[in-house]
Amino acid sequence: QPQVVESGGASVHPGGSLTLSCTASGRIFSIWDVNWYREVDGEARTLVAGISRGGTTSYADFAKGRFTVSRDDAKNTMYLQMDSLKPADTAVYYCSAVIVSPDVEGAPLTYWGKGTQVTVSS
Repeated sequence: QPQVVESGGASVHPGGSLTLSCTASGRIFSIWDVNWYREVDGEARTLVAGISRGGTTSYADFAKGRFTVSRDDAKNTMYLQMDSLKPADTAVYYCSAVIVSPDVEGAPLTYWGKGTQVTVSS
């Protein structure tokens, strides 16, 4: 079955930038909608940004103007470019991808990664 793995999390200073990657592997026909979420201990997981198969993007209000989501379907990889990072952006970031796989009958399924930690502090 397909798997999704996030990478690129790190510790950065306020105002810094990071690019997170989300790579899908396994037998994949196509990747549909991809969403980035984040989660802080004790709080609900929050939608950060999303990108459709056709490239339409959407952002949470806190991400608009600072974060950019993109995808490279040839590499089965999706990205979240984060600029002007703030301490409030500290969280574990997760990727979810709707994937059509020859290994799975029926409707496309949503696959989640295990997350990557982003820490913003001075």
